[in-house]
Amino acid sequence: MKKITFLLLLCCVLATSTATYAAGKPQKKVPVVSLSGNAYQRGFQHGVQLRTAIAEVYKKWKASINKDTGKDPDAVIADFLGSSDYKSAIGKYTPALWQEIQGMAAGSGQTEDDVLAFQLIDEYWGYLDRLRNGSVAKEHCSAIGVAATKGYPTFIAQNIDIDSFMHGYQVLLHIVASEDVPEQYIMSCAGFLGFAGMNNDGVGVVINALTDLNSEPEGLPVAFVTRGILNQSSGEKALNFVNNVKHATGQNYLVGTNNEVVSLEASAKTIVPFYPVDNKQVVYHTNHALANHDVKPWKQEYHARILAGTTPHSGSQKRFNALETRLANPETIHSPELIQATLRSKDDPQSPVCVAFNKKTTSFTFSSVLFTFGRKPSVQVTYGSPDKADYHEYFFEQIL
Repeated sequence: MKKITFLLLLCCVLATSTATYAAGKPQKKVPVVSLSGNAYQRGFQHGVQLRTAIAEVYKKWKASINKDTGKDPDAVIADFLGSSDYKSAIGKYTPALWQEIQGMAAGSGQTEDDVLAFQLIDEYWGYLDRLRNGSVAKEHCSAIGVAATKGYPTFIAQNIDIDSFMHGYQVLLHIVASEDVPEQYIMSCAGFLGFAGMNNDGVGVVINALTDLNSEPEGLPVAFVTRGILNQSSGEKALNFVNNVKHATGQNYLVGTNNEVVSLEASAKTIVPFYPVDNKQVVYHTNHALANHDVKPWKQEYHARILAGTTPHSGSQKRFNALETRLANPETIHSPELIQATLRSKDDPQSPVCVAFNKKTTSFTFSSVLFTFGRKPSVQVTYGSPDKADYHEYFFEQIL
């Protein structure tokens, strides 16, 4: 009886969710930008093709820095970069991506420092956090992973929640396979390396910021770790890469392969696997660390209360609970429809998984992504929040 009731409820949720986003105006698709050649050439093409958009979004980015700090944004950027050494880690672990940054700067007409700093979204939050010791609370992104079963291939998915000034600059980067990288689709913003993606070698990644974990201003920044994962030719190599780089910022990397999903909470000093269910079949995460205890000194008490269950529920906890309620039941059939419905959900009106764009708010669901593995791998993305936009599907040119 319980199973019948659950299935009826699920049908109602799916029907309601579909009606919510399907009604209304025709949906806008995320522009696809194709990049080919070597790393510098790919960056240069990105810069040239999106030159106007990059200039616009960088201007809005600097305005947001001024609003956050009350200071000249160029002076803030100079101090931010001057108080860190991310460039050395980039040169050590992902040197081709530095060439891509150089190409993007040349193609877009922006300075290398500005292009580099724009990639460092999570690291900038860490910079502010170090200055203010806990006054920066950036909770964003809800991620899901489901390992392959007899009925379905592996899925990984995410709502990419980010600053509202980025709205209108969504772009899907399509990297054409070359000697140094596999074919890739990467959900991104104009002038940015990418938030989440998948390649045609059966490797994909979605992420969640864990701002409570310790950071390292000489480590490899999140965007470079993400792209480094996607440059790997197998799941084994991707996991080795994550486990062997020095991480700049607390982050959960949910890596999908053709057979499994692996969730890794990474901090400056350690990397710890996290699985919310015993069989490791389903993974979900939001923005508080649960397995990794390498926590900032001013977050120790908060982290202890999180683990003890004695803290008032934060937005991250509320979203985590929503994911758990929808996904943790062992009888649940984890179909792509259920995953999409979960990413559209607003179970807690104050802290919903899905956040529609609003000019008055500082953040929103920039895009929702669903990556499907298996015999016919595909990438689905939305232009904005999935309650307001359809998922549009893209396929790889080459399947190895």
